[in-house]
Amino acid sequence: MITPDDLIALVRNYNPNCNEDLIRAAYDYGARMHEGQFRHSGEPYFSHPVAVASLLTEMRLDDATIITALLHDTIEDTPSTYAEVEKMFGQEIAELVDGVTKLTNLQLSSSEAKQAENFRKLLMAMSRDLRVILVKLTDRLHNMRTIRSMRVDKQAQKARETMEIYAPLAGRMGMQWMREELEDLAFKVLNPEARNSILRRFITLQRESGDVISRITADIRLELDKADLDGTVYGRAKKPYSVWRKMQEKDLAFSRLSDIYGFRIIVDTVSECYVVLGLIHQRWRAVPGRYKDYISQPKNNGYRSIHTTVSGRDGKRVEVQIRTREMHEVAEAGVAAHWAYRDGSRAVNPFAVDPAKWIAKLTERLDTAEDHSEFLEHVKLEMYSDQVFCFTPKGDVIQLPRGATPLDFAYAIHTRIGNSTVSAKVDGLRVPLWTRLRNGQSVEVITAQGQRPQGSWIELVHTGRAKSAIRRSLREENRARFIRLGRELARVAFENVGRKITDKALDAAAGGMALKGAEDLLARIGSAEISARAVVAQLYPDLAVLPDEEIDTARPVIGLDPGQEFRRAQCCQPVPGERIVGITYRGKGVVAHAIDCDVLASLEAQPERWIDLHWHEGKHPPVHAVSLEVTITNNAGVLGLVCSVIGENKANISDLRFIDRKPDYFRIFVEIEVSDAPHLHQILTLLSAESDVAQIIRVRDPNRQP
Repeated sequence: MITPDDLIALVRNYNPNCNEDLIRAAYDYGARMHEGQFRHSGEPYFSHPVAVASLLTEMRLDDATIITALLHDTIEDTPSTYAEVEKMFGQEIAELVDGVTKLTNLQLSSSEAKQAENFRKLLMAMSRDLRVILVKLTDRLHNMRTIRSMRVDKQAQKARETMEIYAPLAGRMGMQWMREELEDLAFKVLNPEARNSILRRFITLQRESGDVISRITADIRLELDKADLDGTVYGRAKKPYSVWRKMQEKDLAFSRLSDIYGFRIIVDTVSECYVVLGLIHQRWRAVPGRYKDYISQPKNNGYRSIHTTVSGRDGKRVEVQIRTREMHEVAEAGVAAHWAYRDGSRAVNPFAVDPAKWIAKLTERLDTAEDHSEFLEHVKLEMYSDQVFCFTPKGDVIQLPRGATPLDFAYAIHTRIGNSTVSAKVDGLRVPLWTRLRNGQSVEVITAQGQRPQGSWIELVHTGRAKSAIRRSLREENRARFIRLGRELARVAFENVGRKITDKALDAAAGGMALKGAEDLLARIGSAEISARAVVAQLYPDLAVLPDEEIDTARPVIGLDPGQEFRRAQCCQPVPGERIVGITYRGKGVVAHAIDCDVLASLEAQPERWIDLHWHEGKHPPVHAVSLEVTITNNAGVLGLVCSVIGENKANISDLRFIDRKPDYFRIFVEIEVSDAPHLHQILTLLSAESDVAQIIRVRDPNRQP
């Protein structure tokens, strides 16, 4: 544990005018209050607040934030009081300590209704003073670094909470380094096998190709020297979780990832950034579609940089980020740069976002949510999404989260336009409404009088605003039908736990879930916004924790009429957890297609055949066949290894045959049976991480009979 003199020295490095006496007094007070308390590791408890304060000095934060870190657990865990802290250290510090204490008490991984209310409190605390969150995030970072001393079940709980809430929040605040470290620390707890597989692949890659980072760094420095530019170049390999996430999102094998290595070039001026971009593109071939200019279109949190991906040495793709030194400070510290000190005074960085404006921008649409579920949807989409910028035909910029579609674009302009959308043109070409928009595209929305939102639209949109508007319209139009369906689903759920459904019980459940009454609750169950199981859990939590029964394989989805036949489309083979839409076929009942299935494009002009379907929540049995094409090296034991990985992850191989045999490689067709999308991704990523597996492709054939 560092001493008070050591801590003061760290602060004086960037703030010679710091209040040494106040920092020392806070150190002594914290040590006295926590005396006799110990961490799970056996260390004195006060070593934790001191470590948090030390981490905050790396961000060059002000005295008040450093002192808050030293005292952040006193009001919660010691006889200390708000009044005493205020008397000794002033109102500003007392309010910061109290704010951190309240955040500590929030159960952010609790039930949905409680979580939504706690998120509101979190955002209120952030809006009053963002330094509260900086202390809390740093507190979580140190706890994750020392998590191995906790109980195994507590480790898993903290890791999930970190992955779902604190890591995305750090990223949204521009503190990307902290986000990456929090994610990787949580990943190490939640999925150590997958993380170790990624690390093994990195070691194998380095052994095969040598130190790629130092060679490419030297190449970039040489280009800068030729142009007589003074710049700093950093290179690094991506964190294991970042690699894992890209493998899952893009269904790519490790060997096909385009940006395992990343490089940063830091120069003095904005004009030099664009000069360097030209040098990089002249020296290496640019990868189409992988250029982003966040200097001309900054992110909300102040982040500015140019990103480009090029084919470097030996054809390996690498990502290059180009920015000025001031931009780099904001990229490292995020909104914390607003409070940063240098040489005893606030460092005025022109790119640092004013926290008051930032939080106002972040929460500008949150008050429009009608209930807790819509509020949570807004929070997660507004806080945790990257952005794309698209243009209206008049040249106005519309900002949307990554993954947004033309329908999201229409609703971002106005709810009336979204509701009446019939089609869209992107860059002048007609596209399906589920097309994912990219940066810089021009979008024209085509509307028609009398058009109304359709149930399948929920699966086409990505923003909380669009989902909320569609659901509101559907509730108004289909309310009677949803209430009837919701009552039937609720009746079955109640009977499963030995209870009888009554209006009184439904009213009580609606009140507990912040809804207007029984009919509102039933309508939301019928529209699949709330599960009947969640209603039972609200009223009978003890009964709801009974072991889950497996979902009936004959009716695994919500949205079918009684007696209506159902099956999965063979062309795309959707599995539970993936977004689906139902298509009616004469004599075949309803066939569920994945929302990105190529077959749907040919059915866009037949909306009467489309049915809004959702997978049932719960445990699905591993009976959903998925076809894979796997390329493996021709080495002894590799086929056995592939089969072992599949079997060890509780999936069955229903078909296996060789497609192609070469001296070095075999191509095999494998059909496996999985329970849901996470189960499939787990298997694909673990296989991809094996060095003898060159490629895995999920086979989707639009020519197969649906």
